[in-house]
Amino acid sequence: MPVELLPLTLLALTFALLLSGYPVALVLTGVPLLFACLTGFAGFFDLGLLSALPSRLYGILTNELLIAIPLFVLMGTILDRSKVAADLIVAMGDLFRAVPGGLAVSLCLVGGLLAASTGIVGATVVTMGLIAFPTLLARGYSPRLSSGVICASGSLGQIIPPSIVLVLLGDQLGAVYGEAQRAVGNWTARPVTIADLFAGALLPGILLMGAYAAYASLAAWRSKTDQPVEASEARTSRSATQLLTALIAPWFLLVAVLGSILGGIATPTEAAGLGACGASFLAGIRLGGKWRGLIAVGLASGLGAFLLSLAMREGMSGPGLITAGLSLVGIALFAVGLGAAVVTLQRAEVLVGALRQTLDITVMVYAILIGATCFALVFRGLEGDVIVQDFLETLPGGELGAIAFVMAVIFLLGFFLDVVEIITLVIPILALSLLKTVDPLWFGVLVAVNLQTSYLTPPFGFSLFYLRKVAPPSVATSDIYLGAVPFVILQLLVLGLLIAQPQLVTALPSYLNR
Repeated sequence: MPVELLPLTLLALTFALLLSGYPVALVLTGVPLLFACLTGFAGFFDLGLLSALPSRLYGILTNELLIAIPLFVLMGTILDRSKVAADLIVAMGDLFRAVPGGLAVSLCLVGGLLAASTGIVGATVVTMGLIAFPTLLARGYSPRLSSGVICASGSLGQIIPPSIVLVLLGDQLGAVYGEAQRAVGNWTARPVTIADLFAGALLPGILLMGAYAAYASLAAWRSKTDQPVEASEARTSRSATQLLTALIAPWFLLVAVLGSILGGIATPTEAAGLGACGASFLAGIRLGGKWRGLIAVGLASGLGAFLLSLAMREGMSGPGLITAGLSLVGIALFAVGLGAAVVTLQRAEVLVGALRQTLDITVMVYAILIGATCFALVFRGLEGDVIVQDFLETLPGGELGAIAFVMAVIFLLGFFLDVVEIITLVIPILALSLLKTVDPLWFGVLVAVNLQTSYLTPPFGFSLFYLRKVAPPSVATSDIYLGAVPFVILQLLVLGLLIAQPQLVTALPSYLNR
């Protein structure tokens, strides 16, 4: 076998075993290590390269950015299990009863709000499916449109920040971009930060949400489905009150978490910890009973202490000793309120389940990262990166042609692989050559929007699987799959718009970094 075919053989063998159903982490770890041993004994691979593996794995386990992943997951699972997300769906649906196609439009908006506050696709799709699917069918929506709206809106959590996918993508992009720039002699390149990715993905996420809502409204109008209904003033008032109450949770977390990151007040990891605490407070207030007042006082005191600390830092406060004393009192009440919230969640049987789900997802992510590191080390040891770079440089269309090819590869892989697997495989292999000249922020958001399609593309679109589990038995699986097709097309149209207009991605980060 020619030496040039060895990295391609490794890639093909790994991909085949992934499709066969073997655990992803085991395939990504075992196949390259076994391949390295076989080719090393044959004289085609330097086994000394494997000595770099322990330090790389240690770097993954001690990476501070990745600590944000379990904290963001915990934030989402607490909100889901405490029914804060369900309250938002019900209230928003009532408010939009007087709008043509109002329930479908409201679900698109709810999907965006839940994405900004939870960021967990599976929980959002299941919650929306259980609550909204029967109502959609009862109001005359077709099974296909109902399925598409729920799946597409529920998957917004992977593109609208804060998102664990963006955290993982930012970590991978940062490492690859730094290496690509050093390869061309640039040792002072500004690294890609998670805050930059969050800012860059915000407008594309809103564009996707708006495109979904516009299509759902147009489809309902054309089929004369869910037309405006008369609502009494009492019902409207009651719905507005419910909406105001339900909106507090996602908007509070959106401003606190995303605002603190974009404003430079907190790192992504610190903001994720803030989000987990905020979710505990909000869930505790909803479930608190007699503890509700104490939890609310603790939350208000914590916010007050935070504002006082900012005032002290900016020199805008009065006597420093008094301000410091008030801050300490606020922190103490915050700790008491958080303790009461945790006790409430434990008594409501929310806390343990949320922690277990967080542990499962975190272990899965770290296991795949470790496997992908093994694969990348062996693949590059066989000079597979050189083969990929030479291939990309021979594509017609230059840089744009190479980007189009990479986007096509990611889109096709989305039919078969999970988002985390695609990021950990594609970015180290295909992005190294591109990031020598391409804006890493723009490229990263393009990848994130492209990955959005993987949740809706058969046969392994995870949102489709989640919805199938909770959809009424009368809804055929084919309806769920076909219902997602228009929304995949919308995602590709938004991707094309971002390629044609890069400023839609770069404008907000540039403004914030001035």
